[in-house]
Amino acid sequence: MSAPMALYVYAITDDSHPLDLDGIKGVGASPAELHTVRGDSLCAVVSEAPEDLSVARRDLEAHHEAQERLWAEGTVLPLSFGFVAQDEETVRAVLEERAEQFTQRLEELAGRAEFNVKGLQEEDAVLRSVLEESPEVRALNEATRAGGGTQQDRLALGQLVAEGVQSHEEALAAEVLAALRPLTLTEKVAPPSQQYFVNASFLVEDERGEEFTRTGEELAERLGEGVELRIRGPLPPYSFT
Repeated sequence: MSAPMALYVYAITDDSHPLDLDGIKGVGASPAELHTVRGDSLCAVVSEAPEDLSVARRDLEAHHEAQERLWAEGTVLPLSFGFVAQDEETVRAVLEERAEQFTQRLEELAGRAEFNVKGLQEEDAVLRSVLEESPEVRALNEATRAGGGTQQDRLALGQLVAEGVQSHEEALAAEVLAALRPLTLTEKVAPPSQQYFVNASFLVEDERGEEFTRTGEELAERLGEGVELRIRGPLPPYSFT
């Protein structure tokens, strides 16, 4: 008797979803066909778990493409990358044990999509802004040009510039969030990073999706040269499952 087959799980849907799986490519170098495991009222979309699963572009793209194809046809709960279950019985048991919770979340996400917004600013642009906004930084910058000024001046300049950059990017992030929040239902904001001054995901009703995108594009223009807002969406509600 063969051992139970481990399954890679992409998403959970209710039993009204069309579940048209034709042509959807799964994860792995030689992906198995996608199929469903059914509980009483819910379904899980799965494929045989590959032995060569890796956090690489090939499998990440296949994972998200499968979820986006499913989401285009109806509401889904997209699972995080790498979710593997022991066998069909394990999947079915979870669907039945947590049916009430999953059904409630599917109802809450119906007619809604995720939009992700990332804000970047060119280094030269933010430094110019700091110089323009701070007379103290300008004075120290002049004093230390061409090797002038003391070591203490140079240390003080570095500290003031770092503080100015942080303050400037915090203000930009606050402006972005304030402009977009009225169009959304909820949000998840990641801490700022060296790359992005804002990185936020928003849950948006379908009828407001175009307005959200247009508002983001208009905001990017107002923020000026050197600032970029990358808006992705509509997407399956990855951050709100």
